Amino acid sequence: MRVPVVWHTLFHFAQRFQPQAKNGQEWAVRNGQFILILGPYYGLMKILSYMSHQGLLFAGGDRMSDKQREDRLLKLEELRKRSIDPYGQKFQTSGSLAEIVRSFDEQAPAKTVSAAGRVTAYRPHGKAGFLDLRDWTGRLQVYVRKDVVGDEAFEVYGLLDLGDMLGVEGELQKTRTGEVTIFARKLTFLAKSLRPLPEKFHGLKDIETRQRQRYLDLIANEESMQAFLKRTQIVRAIRSWLDERCFVEVETPMMHHLAGGAAAKPFSTHHNALDLDLYLRIAPELHLKRLVVGGMQKVYEINRNFRNEGIDTRHNPEFTMIEIYQAFSDYIGMMELSEALVTAVVAQVNGGMQVQYGETVLDFTTPWKRARYADLVREYAGVDVHDDAAVKAKAASLRIDVAALSHDEVIDKLFSETVEPNLVQPTFVTHFPASMCPLAKCDPEDREVALRFEVFAAGMEIVNGYSELNDPLDQLARLEKQAGGDRSKVDTDYVEALEYGLPPTGGVGMGIDRLAMLLLNKQSIRDVILFPLLRPEGKD
Repeated sequence: MRVPVVWHTLFHFAQRFQPQAKNGQEWAVRNGQFILILGPYYGLMKILSYMSHQGLLFAGGDRMSDKQREDRLLKLEELRKRSIDPYGQKFQTSGSLAEIVRSFDEQAPAKTVSAAGRVTAYRPHGKAGFLDLRDWTGRLQVYVRKDVVGDEAFEVYGLLDLGDMLGVEGELQKTRTGEVTIFARKLTFLAKSLRPLPEKFHGLKDIETRQRQRYLDLIANEESMQAFLKRTQIVRAIRSWLDERCFVEVETPMMHHLAGGAAAKPFSTHHNALDLDLYLRIAPELHLKRLVVGGMQKVYEINRNFRNEGIDTRHNPEFTMIEIYQAFSDYIGMMELSEALVTAVVAQVNGGMQVQYGETVLDFTTPWKRARYADLVREYAGVDVHDDAAVKAKAASLRIDVAALSHDEVIDKLFSETVEPNLVQPTFVTHFPASMCPLAKCDPEDREVALRFEVFAAGMEIVNGYSELNDPLDQLARLEKQAGGDRSKVDTDYVEALEYGLPPTGGVGMGIDRLAMLLLNKQSIRDVILFPLLRPEGKD
């Protein structure tokens, strides 16, 4: 038991009940210890009784005590002795709790409703009492009277704990204080909670626990529940926007013979029946472009990708992105598509173009700023991308190891270090080095650069797109160079597909997790992924 938290919580309740105290009741905190200067004895008992039912006397934080679990197991056994199934059956409700509250009409006769949810507050008062039910839409108060529900049901009411799942039937009315409330006639146990909820008034604050036990995070933190529900709105808005424009959603393989479509280290696996080594998908790009070859002119896939690389606040080994391909388009067309799609999603989910992200207000109002890659390197790194000596000197000043890097790779490191942090407002960066873009067309006027763009916001990339390379001979040469001349690492089936003819095509990929970070004001990608990859508990 973490005593300071318990005393802090007791003091919180002292303050909560102080307005109801009789004359002579005083409260003080000295040296971090709670001192109760007793007035009426019942005042302290009221507080302690309330805290006991709220599960606060033993928890002292987010971990339960053996005593709490033993008490709940005894209540579980008592329910079974009474022939009450503590883990219930189907329960038909009149709707979500929010829908039930909205359905209340003061002008109409009282109606009977049924509701279900988790017990998050419990306030017994002699032969009557209140409790709060909560579901993912909100909260609804329930009033229970012994003379209405009967002796046996009221005894069952006394066996409730915070966290129990309960079904309630009764009349929907307002209390004297004006709160919409179900006046219970019948209680139905739906699931007995054997573990106490995280401490009510402080929530679940430990970040790792919130990520590792996301179910507790969703129960304890309304903000987290709303954030993840909002993430689903983001995905739904993206899908709706594309569907309205006749794009077709498809599914492509997640296990590949070769890892292609991006420069990333894959996860490997083995298919026993076929005795075949496979790789988890790092990108769906090559399969989607095969479909364009086949005549599916506007396709997209919302997909899970897997990259066996580092973990930080912007990278998770398993992540969600969308890739979109449109025949007879190019990188400029995909820039226009990206700008229109993102702003439509921002407007629908956020309600406007200004988005609060940390201490910054991001403005997605169009048109977004556009700048060339080389110009930004010159502006923020202070070097010309063609000046090899200056590039290496700048890299050395930033302690970038250039020994194993090509010239363009060194520039890319400089870009990451000096340019990206300054790209706060939504910005298109165009004309990347061609050597870094083996699947993109080169600029006909300067074959050293690719017809590629990226969108940055809040200093991170959220969109990447280009004019797709559709020359099969050029593509084969680039893939062979990327593979170090090892033809076995080249996806020759993809090249063969190109030989049948890929029309001029624009393609774009967008990180849904990162977009969600921006719209939900989350600084870590783990806070927008329900179950991010974590090291097993207790393993260093």
